[in-house]
Amino acid sequence: MPHDHAHHDHAGHQHAHGHVSAASTSALRLAFFINLAFTIVEVVGGWWTGSIAVLTDAMHDAGDCLVLGTAWYLQRLAMKGRDAHYSYGYGRYSMLGGWLTSVVLIGGSIAMMVVSVPRLWEPATPNPLGMIGIAIFGLAMNSFAAWKLHGGGTLNERGAYLHLLEDVLGWAAVLIGGIVIHFFSWSIVDPILSIAIALFILYNAVRTLRKGTGILMQEIPAGLDMQAVRNKLMSIPHVTDLHDQHTWTLDGNFIVHTVHIVVADVGRTEALAIKNRARQELKSLGIHHATIELEWSDEHCGLEHH
Repeated sequence: MPHDHAHHDHAGHQHAHGHVSAASTSALRLAFFINLAFTIVEVVGGWWTGSIAVLTDAMHDAGDCLVLGTAWYLQRLAMKGRDAHYSYGYGRYSMLGGWLTSVVLIGGSIAMMVVSVPRLWEPATPNPLGMIGIAIFGLAMNSFAAWKLHGGGTLNERGAYLHLLEDVLGWAAVLIGGIVIHFFSWSIVDPILSIAIALFILYNAVRTLRKGTGILMQEIPAGLDMQAVRNKLMSIPHVTDLHDQHTWTLDGNFIVHTVHIVVADVGRTEALAIKNRARQELKSLGIHHATIELEWSDEHCGLEHH
């Protein structure tokens, strides 16, 4: 059985299935360990400063550790080629981490809001200088981890990168909050910050969950115009009709398309030319892997109305 990332069809076409690199895996590994170390510092710092905003961001960073750790493991798994169990390879595993962690972050965000809202009426006074120190440290660590993941190609890497960018914004908010509390003694800023950070996490986690669910449910990829796909294929000479078109993405990055193309009475040479032209047209629209079946006008495959 083939274990490489490419295969050839009978016409000699090569289709690449590999789109996960070793460099991206090592970047995720480094970002995971940076985040893990900082999350431990952050939990201790949250208790020390008495800041609910720092603890809320600690929850966020713990969630990011789950994202990055799972992403690192799944990214390694996604590098495996096709085998007897997974005919498309393991690429779809690379987006599962972000999907599962979104569920965890949604639960964590709601829990932190439940803790934070009562503090609006009885705000505890945190240690503002401690908050400022931890926030500066958090900004530096998360900025470095985000920089290491910048420019990643898979949904997995992009998801982890966005999580780290959210952390940078969260720590910028904690820094400003610490400064405000230090100079003006407005303790209520701490639970307000906590609720704002939790709402921000909740919003982004729901978006990630919706995107991941769309991939799992084989939704047509965003930005792909199916009418444009039909028009391109129908413009090929000798093509009279199309049916049974299906388009989905394996991992948010790699797009797969299947189609039955009905042609007029053509010979083998014209048939091969039609298939080659169809592949080129689909590739120009961002489709990476196409399975094309040609049918003659008087042929019925039983799927015309599906």
